[in-house]
Amino acid sequence: MTKIAMVSEKWLENKTIIIIGGTTGLGLSAAKAFVTQGANVVVVGRNSESCEEAETILGKTRATALQGDATDALTAENAIQQAVLNYGSFDGLYHVAGGSGRKYGDGPLHELSLEGWNKTFELNLTSLMLSNQAAIRQFLKQKTSGTILNMGSVLGYSPSPQYFVTHAYAATKSAIIGFTKSIAAYYAQNNIRVNVLAPALVETPMSQRASRDEVILNFVKTKQPLDGGRNGQPADLDGAAVYFMSDYSKFTTGQILSVDGGWSISEGQY
Repeated sequence: MTKIAMVSEKWLENKTIIIIGGTTGLGLSAAKAFVTQGANVVVVGRNSESCEEAETILGKTRATALQGDATDALTAENAIQQAVLNYGSFDGLYHVAGGSGRKYGDGPLHELSLEGWNKTFELNLTSLMLSNQAAIRQFLKQKTSGTILNMGSVLGYSPSPQYFVTHAYAATKSAIIGFTKSIAAYYAQNNIRVNVLAPALVETPMSQRASRDEVILNFVKTKQPLDGGRNGQPADLDGAAVYFMSDYSKFTTGQILSVDGGWSISEGQY
C-alpha cells in the first residue's frame, strides 16, 4: 500500500499583501488569516488608534499598519513602497475600504442628494480605482504576476428594496464588478489576476444600523438561510480571501464570488 505524505502547508508563505481598510472588520479578520497562513501584511486604516490596535493584534514582526485615507491618491502608493521596504516584495492587494453614504444623502433615488451620490462613489469606487491602479503599476514595474481582490456586495446585483435602499451604494458595488472584469481582461496577459468578493449582510462597524435592527435580522434569517440563518461574520470571508491571494487561484480571474449565506438565491420573508 502506498503511503501518502500529508504536508502541512501555509498557503501564503513568503507573500506580502496589502489590505486597504485592513485595521477593522472584514479587513482585520482577513489580515489575521493571512498572517496565520504565512504572509506579511501591510494594513491601512483611517485612524491611528485602529492602526495601533491592528499591529498589536497581528504582531509587529509580520505586520505594518499605516494611517491613510483610501480616497487619497498617495495612500496605496505609500503602502506599496512600505511593503517593499519592510518585506522585500509586493504580491497582492485586497481592497476592503468603503462605506455607506447614507449620512451624506444616499438613499432611494427620489431622495438621493448629489452630495450623497458623489461621496458614496468617492468612498467605494474612486478609492478602489486608486488602489488597483497603484497595484497594477507596481506589478508592471516589477514585471511579476500579482493578484488583486476587490470588495463588492450582493447589493450590486441582488437588491433588497425594503430594508437596503441606498441606490448610490448599489451603483458603486455594481460598478466594481464591471471595473474588475474590464481590468482583469486587459491585464490577464501580464498574469495579473483581479477578482471580487461579494458578501451580503456581515456584522462590521459599517453595518451597525442593520445589525442592531431586530426586524432586519429576522428578515436576514430567511434571506441568508445557511448555518441556521444568521448575520454574516467577518471570518466567513477569510477562506475565500486566502484562496484569491494564494497561488491556488493562479488560473482564476475576472470572477465574482458571493459569500452571502444564500442571499442571492433566497427570497427572504418579511
